[in-house]
Amino acid sequence: MTMVLIIFAINVVYVTFYTIRLILTMKGYRYAAAGLSMVEVVIYVVGLGLVLDNLNEIQNLIAYAIGYGLGVVIGSIIEEKMALGYVMVNVITEDIERKMVRAIRENGYGITDWEANGRDGARHAMQILTPKRYELKLYMLIKELDPKAFIITNEARTIHGGFWVKQVRKGKLFK
Repeated sequence: MTMVLIIFAINVVYVTFYTIRLILTMKGYRYAAAGLSMVEVVIYVVGLGLVLDNLNEIQNLIAYAIGYGLGVVIGSIIEEKMALGYVMVNVITEDIERKMVRAIRENGYGITDWEANGRDGARHAMQILTPKRYELKLYMLIKELDPKAFIITNEARTIHGGFWVKQVRKGKLFK
């Protein structure tokens, strides 16, 4: 039973590291990902070695598989908590008087906005760039201001220029 728990725990840790490394790589944190991968591969080799040395024990293989699945879940939860990077939130609202724009700007978000036309008439469109860790707070603010607002989010991979980027570098947003 001890071997089963060891294999399970090793695989949870390995796959959690694997998931986080993959996310770090996709977000452009290559050196952090490389450092994490060195630890990850050692854990992987030890865990796989234990399973292969005891392949005749089906419970070890089951522990390996369950640990793998749980590691993916835990890695994903950790990534959500890390909230790396930025998102571009696109909002379409009936608020043609721009009250929402002013309220969102007062909360520290940078917005580019313009008049738009929808199926049922005049609309107001906005693009809001925010650090991912403030994404949920922004959604709640938008929904509070206009529960019927149409919201689409995209991950921002490359950012260059604009007043907002300067404010982020100065550390002046959301204080």
